[in-house]
Amino acid sequence: MIDKLVIVESPAKANTIKKFLGGNSKVVASMGHIRDLPKSKLGVDIEHDFEPEYINIRGKASLINSLKKDAKEAKCVYLATDPDREGEAIAWHLAYILGLDPKTVSRVTFNEITKTAVQKGISNPRTIDLNLTDAQQARRVLDRIVGYKISPVLWRKVQKGLSAGRVQSVAVRLIVEREEEIENFKPEEYWNITLVASDFATNTKFDCKFIGKSGKKIELHKKEEVDKIIQDLNGAKYIVKEVKKGEKKRTPAPPFTTSTMQQEASRKLSFAIKKTMSVAQSLYEGVKLPGHGLTGLITYMRTDSTRISDEARAAAKEVVTAKYGEEYYENRYYKTKSEAQDAHEGIRPAHIEIDPTSIKDSLTLDQYKLYRLIYNRFIASQMSNAIYDTLTVNIDGNDYNFRANGQTLKFKGFMALYVEDEDDSKEEEFTKIPPLKENEEVKKEDLKSKQSFTEPPPRYTEASLVKTLEEKGIGRPSTYAPTITTILTRRYIEKDKKQLFPTELGRSVNKYLIDNFPDIIDVTFTAKIEEQFDKVAEGTESWKQIMREFYGPFSETLKKAEADSESVQVEAEVSDVPCDKCGRMMVIKYGRFGKFLACPGYPECKNAKPIVETVDVPCPVCGGKVQVRKTKAKKNYYICENNKGVDQGCSYISWNAPKPGEVFDPSSVKVVSNTETKQTKKSTEKKASTKKASSKKTTSKETKAKASGKTKTTKSNK
Repeated sequence: MIDKLVIVESPAKANTIKKFLGGNSKVVASMGHIRDLPKSKLGVDIEHDFEPEYINIRGKASLINSLKKDAKEAKCVYLATDPDREGEAIAWHLAYILGLDPKTVSRVTFNEITKTAVQKGISNPRTIDLNLTDAQQARRVLDRIVGYKISPVLWRKVQKGLSAGRVQSVAVRLIVEREEEIENFKPEEYWNITLVASDFATNTKFDCKFIGKSGKKIELHKKEEVDKIIQDLNGAKYIVKEVKKGEKKRTPAPPFTTSTMQQEASRKLSFAIKKTMSVAQSLYEGVKLPGHGLTGLITYMRTDSTRISDEARAAAKEVVTAKYGEEYYENRYYKTKSEAQDAHEGIRPAHIEIDPTSIKDSLTLDQYKLYRLIYNRFIASQMSNAIYDTLTVNIDGNDYNFRANGQTLKFKGFMALYVEDEDDSKEEEFTKIPPLKENEEVKKEDLKSKQSFTEPPPRYTEASLVKTLEEKGIGRPSTYAPTITTILTRRYIEKDKKQLFPTELGRSVNKYLIDNFPDIIDVTFTAKIEEQFDKVAEGTESWKQIMREFYGPFSETLKKAEADSESVQVEAEVSDVPCDKCGRMMVIKYGRFGKFLACPGYPECKNAKPIVETVDVPCPVCGGKVQVRKTKAKKNYYICENNKGVDQGCSYISWNAPKPGEVFDPSSVKVVSNTETKQTKKSTEKKASTKKASSKKTTSKETKAKASGKTKTTKSNK
């Protein structure tokens, strides 16, 4: 008989929690959801008040049987799935599968996986929060209806294999509209005049920006205006009219929420949003540390709260005062936005005494980078302000006004540890100003003018898109990563050096949806729906009432779109590569393995060729072009265009991009020879004869791949 059966979502989390529970306890993982709407059909009974038709997820039958067996043998079952709406829904489905009453079941949550938090959670179980499960159901059902009803229309009117979604389509719209802003942008000319001055006492040079004349601000848009001012200033004396001294304080950023963590990891670590969440999940669930075993390192990573516990605040005080001194500590409380879900703390280290440097050897490089970012951000959030001495000097020459701004860091405060990346560029506007007094004359060293043009708004990055989605109330922290992944996978957008831009397909789909489903991909509508989901979670609104109000107008819009016979033609992107068979400019197409070039003259001309990405550095062995290729696991490797396979042509192949002047050591990469391939084939076939047929198939595929001449590196060299 099992005293306590604790069901969590992931095996890693289960292993971490096991060591905190004494007695005859068992911790098992549900591996995420065990029930969901079917993939093969809508799965929502619209005729019977939008009742969802859940089924057991295919492939989880043995897991479900195992969970049922454990539950029967347990005195008490604790459902310890993640502490958010999705986790609450998983707990609700587990209760159904296991035959437990959701009104009496023991539901426990942990904001952090520490011994104290786990034991406290087990000691204070609650019932399943049906308001949270209803909120999750509302989103799941509404998004299923939108996706499964609109997507078939897209297949018929635009192209097969497309999809639409309440959040993903709005995200695409934002990216398309930003691209249109950039394309339609008309740069405007403007000029700046800079007086390079120095004082007579020390000859220290400093820059003064032109601001206007006789106290009135003037903007310069033409060279003629600039030339006249410079001419008027010929022979002018430059007199200090005003010296303002002051003090400026900068406050630290609050602890991370999910979205701010995603943004900062993108800016500082160049992490994709999906990668950030994956690494954060591993830190939350537990990492094996010497002397500690499996240890959860951060609090729950899906939150839009900046609140932190009193215990964490006290621990931060100890760290700050011990490392920096009392003057660097400040007890801070951060306000959470009114629309935020404040069930959890902000993201912080679960064990504040565990410094990132002390466990670096136990973490992967990505884990270390993200843990250090989270740790430093949290500690800095409990530190003193940074203090600057500021100096503003106004200088006049022949009634023309110039201004110099300077500042000096007097006290680092939190900046001794952490500075938010967005703020780093703000220091550039300041110049070092010598001691000056009012009515003092300064020397003119130079008078410079510079022509500039206004620039279009920047393309979205993953970080700036997440920030915009959050500001506009579109989606929730847990939806940002899958949303961006989906629209990249569907090829509605592409990413180039962090920048997101729409494809022709994305533009076409966006135009069709705006023309036919304007309300569904409207930013205001999407944000309003999120607010209604929040009200369901609070218990002040019925989720089925939301569905009733939504579906009536939606079904009418759907009927009109289906009745419209007009189709959308997606223009293929034309490349700069001519077809070597017929001379037409080839177009970019997409297949199972990504982009390729195809002749637009198909079926008359069936020519096609791969798109080859190269690097700027020549091959270190033969001087040829180095191509970028991908393994089946989507990992980049670099190979010379003259490398024709096993034992043929140039030997250059590497996991790392070549560097200028690099000397390549062929022995560092072992290429599988033809002889080795044959021996491997015979040995593998002999072993496979005693195994299952599926194992034979896998081995056969691997052997064929080697025999086909594709270059492989051994596992030891990866």
